[in-house]
Amino acid sequence: MSDLRITHIGGPTTLIETGGWRLLTDPTFDPPGQRYSFGWGTSSHKTAGPPLAAADLPPIDAVLLSHDHHGDNLDDTGRDVLRTARTVLTTPAGARRLGSPARGLTPWTVTHLHAPGRPTIEVTATPARHGPPLSRPLTGQVTGFALTWEGQRHGALWISGDTVLYGGVREVARRLTVGTALLHVGGVRFPITGPVRYTMTAAQAVELCGLLRPRTAVPVHYEGWHHFHEGRDAIEHQLARAPHDIRDRFHWLPTGAAAHISA
Repeated sequence: MSDLRITHIGGPTTLIETGGWRLLTDPTFDPPGQRYSFGWGTSSHKTAGPPLAAADLPPIDAVLLSHDHHGDNLDDTGRDVLRTARTVLTTPAGARRLGSPARGLTPWTVTHLHAPGRPTIEVTATPARHGPPLSRPLTGQVTGFALTWEGQRHGALWISGDTVLYGGVREVARRLTVGTALLHVGGVRFPITGPVRYTMTAAQAVELCGLLRPRTAVPVHYEGWHHFHEGRDAIEHQLARAPHDIRDRFHWLPTGAAAHISA
């Protein structure tokens, strides 16, 4: 099983298809224009809707939910999608809030997705921190996911989740061989907290890829919301200054269309 198709639906939301499996990350399907509160005086509004409606999704086997408590990673329509999935993998706190079929994973916990006639997918929860040091009590639990299966040639498929670059993420680079990395970027910040960032900046993504050395790095979580402060132009500006062997690893996926990636 080496064929991998990824459809970037927008924001952090992707549809991952491989070996008969259909996995969805961080479902966000609300129309644009709504405002969402993120707590502690922070809020933002959605500026673009998804090119693919939730009703047009194929049956979803599992949702990989980095966190449930921010509307730019799980919105109202996305919560409806969760109810149709066989499995939801997320943080322990998120699983308690969501209830069945959500399962909470602590960092470096391993679980498996099984189905008759399909290769088993091993899912490892990876560390994530949604902001600066000591911010976790305010920003809540977040997780990333590393997926491996028989037949992969280049290493794990890794979804970073909403995180800054810190020791826990560097540990991913030390412990895992990553073939494809879905990187949540966007340099999220809010007026109330000034220059503090809550997701990776383009510079951090470039630094991380120097550590990970993935075959393919796919930026997601950089457009469609007012609080995303580094869009594609800012990321490409940073990439233009990066070494060729890092720059050439980055690939932009068209929204709404499936892209084939060598796994």
